[in-house]
Amino acid sequence: MDHKIILFDGVCNLCNSSVTFVIKRDKQNRFKFTALQSDIGKELIQSHGIDTNKVDSIIFIENGKAYTKSTAALRISKYLGGAYPVMMIFMIFPPFLRNIVYDWIARNRYKWYGKKESCMIPTPELKSKFL
Repeated sequence: MDHKIILFDGVCNLCNSSVTFVIKRDKQNRFKFTALQSDIGKELIQSHGIDTNKVDSIIFIENGKAYTKSTAALRISKYLGGAYPVMMIFMIFPPFLRNIVYDWIARNRYKWYGKKESCMIPTPELKSKFL
């Protein structure tokens, strides 16, 4: 199976909570995770030509294509159970509009949710979900 890869800010509490949220809803084991700060994360960022001065919170790689910001979050929602796929309706709005809210949250995430000293270390049960 070709896994979908979620790169996240490994020291951000909001990002770590979001990863846990996705893992709990990833019943078909579609996702693999890695921190932006990890060696694998840095390799993926470089290979996809992403400027981390402009994107520093979430990147979603699906079928070899990288998506960022609100587009990444919405594309991830498509694969979650329950009503979450309905969030794809927001894709009708152009990214510059969606990203106004996304960027505001991303800019304030450390202030609102805090920051860890180091990246999240997955438990032995979850280790297989991380690259």
